[in-house]
Parts: sequence; C-alpha cells; structure tokens
Amino acid sequence: MALTAVVILAGGKSKRMGRDKLALSVNGRTLLESAVSRFKEKFDDVYISVADAEKYPEIKAGRIVDILPGAGPLSGLHAALAELSCDGVFLVAADLPFASPHTAGRVIKLCRNSEASVIRLPDGKLEPLFGYYKKTLLSRCEVAIASGDYRMTELLYKADTRFISPNELGDLWSETMIININSPEDFKKVTLEFT
Repeated sequence: MALTAVVILAGGKSKRMGRDKLALSVNGRTLLESAVSRFKEKFDDVYISVADAEKYPEIKAGRIVDILPGAGPLSGLHAALAELSCDGVFLVAADLPFASPHTAGRVIKLCRNSEASVIRLPDGKLEPLFGYYKKTLLSRCEVAIASGDYRMTELLYKADTRFISPNELGDLWSETMIININSPEDFKKVTLEFT
C-alpha cells in the first residue's frame, strides 16, 4: 500500500476559459497530460479526479470519480480519501502548469503529525489545491459537504493543518508554481513563460 497518492483535479467546468482548459496544449502536451507526466516521475500512484469516469480517455492514470458531486475540489478530495487505501493524498490542480512534484514531496514531509499541510503565502493566502491531506480528514469533508460549506480554506482552518511558509521550501519554492490558468489571458502569459 502506498503511503501517498497524487490526485490531480480535472473536474472543473472551465467557465472563464470558455472551453476545456485542460485540453489546451503547452509545449506539445495538454495541461492534463503534462501534469500527469510530471507527477508520475516522482510518485508511483497518480490519479485524476473527474466528475465523469469516461472523460479524458487518452490519459493513462487511475480515475477518482466524485461520490458527492457539486462541491468543487472538496468533492474530489472527499472521493480520493474515501476510495484510496493510502495514508493521505497530495491534491494538485491540473491547471497549475509549473507545479513541482519535488516541492510536493517536501510539503508531504513537512506535514509530520498534522492532518494536512499547505503553503501559506506572506499575504496569508493559502494554496489548498497544492497540498497534502491525510485520510483522517474524510469525516470533516463529509460534514463540510453536508453543511454546504465547500471552501477548502475552511476545511484547513478547522483541521490540524501545518501551514508552510515559502521560506521553509528553500530552492524548491518559486512564485511561478502557483500560477494557474483560468482565462485566455492567463493561458497567453503561461505560453510566453514556456517560450
């Protein structure tokens, strides 16, 4: 049994992009293909979290399908914790093209005895879609979904969470790691970064 599985969130609706952003190509690969490939280099167990099991048939990775749909990333986390037999999952959004699996490994290591570990930026903002979540959070996810409070940050503040500063990550940290793609403007900026 693996201690940690990586779960790549791929269930969003891409409303701001106007089309499926994970099918956009950067450097010859789609955002989703790139995310799966990067994380498979370091982790043995890599899954994609989807609302529909038939979506992205070209992606060679296991599927985590929402059990309690409609709660955004919280639905994906809940399903992963419920379905997988590992100690915890590293959750990462597929639209973070510079997310590093090596930094993920450090975030997992820094969790220690806490229930979760995420990066907290100097302005106080959390990065819940690049974080480690232990199996013990399953019941908290269920309570949050049942109550209609789908905010990942609320889950983290209620749990025993290890908040990691960028300084603790040393040279594994870069501001670009948390750049995500939501709009055509974001995509244009990211493609310029790759050229």
